[in-house]
Amino acid sequence: MQKSRDNKSSSLVAVDEYSETVKNKIQALVRVIKVARAYREDNVPSLIQEGLYLGSVAAACNKNLLKSYNVTHILTVASSLIPAHPDDFVYKVVRVVVDKEDTNLEMYFDECFDFIDEAKKLGGSVLVHCFVGKSRSVTIIVAYLMKKHGMTLTQALLHVKSIRPVASPNAGFIKQLQDLEKSLQGKQERIAQCQA
Repeated sequence: MQKSRDNKSSSLVAVDEYSETVKNKIQALVRVIKVARAYREDNVPSLIQEGLYLGSVAAACNKNLLKSYNVTHILTVASSLIPAHPDDFVYKVVRVVVDKEDTNLEMYFDECFDFIDEAKKLGGSVLVHCFVGKSRSVTIIVAYLMKKHGMTLTQALLHVKSIRPVASPNAGFIKQLQDLEKSLQGKQERIAQCQA
């Protein structure tokens, strides 16, 4: 009798483990389906300002549309994405960046800004993208607007969100943008003191 209970108990544990595994696989499949749907639907870059576009990896693969928008440069802010059209655009890939709160994206701001400015100086446009066009690439664009156009973090983020509502940098990136804002405010105060 005891042996029969032990067999039933271990069978139930095995069934529970199997059910949990199946549940996890189904959840992963649903995530893949959602990403694939978003990929198909989000293939048009958003114009943030003249010469500066923001988008997803799908937008970065939309060669004909990018060409029609005069995009000459593509800034990829993702660790696992390779250039889709290396013979057609000038690429800069920031490969070590993952979308996690502890990722230091701030250390790449200046080189990304230089890449954007170079594209514009040459008369072209630049697409800044990550996988979804929601956090990493948005952070670069917001930082660029703050530094190059004197916007506050709030102004820059609201501007980007008004054009691309999905824009939502993670909490760690927001902290880095707040640090940039403080740094820029400090520089403006020192300049004002020198001019007084």
